[in-house]
Formats: sequence, structure tokens, C-alpha cells
Amino acid sequence: MQITVSGKQVDLSDALRTRVQQHLDAIAGKYFDHAMEAQVTFSRARSFFTCDINMHAGRGLLLRGEGEAADAHSAFDDAAEHIAKRLRRYRRRVNEHARDIAQRERPQAARQYILRQEEEPGTGGVDGRSVTYATVVAEVPAEISRLSVGDAVMRMDLADQQVLMFRNSATGELNVVYRRSDGHIGWIDPSGTG
Repeated sequence: MQITVSGKQVDLSDALRTRVQQHLDAIAGKYFDHAMEAQVTFSRARSFFTCDINMHAGRGLLLRGEGEAADAHSAFDDAAEHIAKRLRRYRRRVNEHARDIAQRERPQAARQYILRQEEEPGTGGVDGRSVTYATVVAEVPAEISRLSVGDAVMRMDLADQQVLMFRNSATGELNVVYRRSDGHIGWIDPSGTG
């Protein structure tokens, strides 16, 4: 990680620069391996030192920590603790999100059949009329995803389908949305709780 240590009207010792480098490398390595750069600025305000850390920890992730103390080392410790706390919080959220995704129910496997209607003339029936039956033309694997009703309608529109079966994320029941002949969307919900 690229670390720039500077002082505003403050002379910084090599020991402080080395400590800053090692401590920030340790924090970044512990919580976030992909940290890119950090700028650490020390300044003096009246009778105390301030430390300002700006860390670019990843794409779109900027962290800032500030610290004040009677000496520069303590001011840095205070600011570094703020950065560490924010990185811990961020890491926890990333881990919880990954666990949530892993625990989410996978889409239910199903089969979609395409049928062709056929008539067999002069077979059966009380009055000798033809009998209509269906022949399987194709069998396609399908998924029954857990979706909200709005998401199901959106997916149906995006896929330009007439019907979509899904597991309602609110109720856990199998539901169907379909395009009606009048152009509106129909929704079949067996639980009836909508």
C-alpha cells in the first residue's frame, strides 16, 4: 500500500513515519487486503497534535479517521483506531452479505413442457366426434425463483413471456403472473394474502 506521511508546520521523525507505515499496513492487511493508498497528515493546533488519515481502500471505498492528542503518536493511534473500526464494520457487512447470499434458497428446479394439440378423427366420443389430445414437443429445464410480485412481472416482461411461475418472497407460496388478453397482468396467489 502506498502511504504518504506529511506534516503541516510539524517536523516528523523517521520513527513516527516508520510506525505509521507499519501500523496502517497491519490494519489494512487484517481487515482489507486490497487497500491502495493512504495519506496521513499531522498538524499542530494550540497545545495538541492532530492526525488526519484518508485511506483509499478499494474501488469506491474511501475512509477517513481523525485523532487529537498531546503528542503525535497518540493522535495517530486515535485516528488509526477510527480507520480500523470503520474497516471492521465494512468487513462485517461484506461477510454478512456473503453469508446471506450463500444461505438464500436456490431457485427450485422444474421442467417446462411444450405441448402440441392434436386431433384424432373419428375416435370415440359418444357421438363419434374427434378427440383432442396433446403431444409433448419439447422439454426444457426451468427455474422457479423466489421473487416479489413486482420482480416477477418485470422478469416476465424482460423475457417477453406470457406466464411466469415463481415462489412469492413474502409468503413462500407458489404464485403465477400472466399476461391477460386485455393487456393487463393477472396474478394467481393461492394464499390469498397478497
